[in-house]
Amino acid sequence: MKIGIIGSGNIGGNLGKQWAKAGHEVMFSSRHPESLKPLVQESEGNVSAINIKSAFEANADVYLLATPFEAIDELSELYAGEYGNHIIIDATNPYPERDGSMAQNVRDANYNASEYTAMKFNTAKTIKAFNTIKAEDLESQAFKKFDKLAIPYAAQDEESKLIARQLIQDIGFDPLYVGNLSDTDIMDPEQAIYGKSLTREDLQYLVNSSRSM
Repeated sequence: MKIGIIGSGNIGGNLGKQWAKAGHEVMFSSRHPESLKPLVQESEGNVSAINIKSAFEANADVYLLATPFEAIDELSELYAGEYGNHIIIDATNPYPERDGSMAQNVRDANYNASEYTAMKFNTAKTIKAFNTIKAEDLESQAFKKFDKLAIPYAAQDEESKLIARQLIQDIGFDPLYVGNLSDTDIMDPEQAIYGKSLTREDLQYLVNSSRSM
């Protein structure tokens, strides 16, 4: 697959490197792509560093959104003509202390953070994944043969569900489907499975426990 990384920090950078190692074409992007040269040099496989506009114009199969949450509004407006009918993996988290009142408003609303992203990128298909795992675990726990860590994910339709599962499995993690986007409250900061690095069985137990309360 051709994957555009929108936001190439700790999460985006580590995921991009692992997907490239697994054989995918990866485009790291930033407002300042020249700063991504070290990331490209550290990566194996077919990788490039480009600006965000070029990434959205590159007609990728999948886009990973790994920016600060506050960037969602601007990105969705600026590039609305480019991401339609594509798949976006939302790995963002709303942190009011970093992202300001916009993030607090979303956390106080009657919808969750992934539903907000889906509303903003409304012509794309949104997956929620990779927002609960620590960046260091993405780097150190990939491609394990045994005792794999689970990655929870949610999707809007069957196609998105299958692609999310594949991209998680491709880098040696165990996919755990938690439902559609309305079920992702448990993945948000300070909620039941946020920040948990666990096997699939242990993570499923937490999911089930949170829903029985």
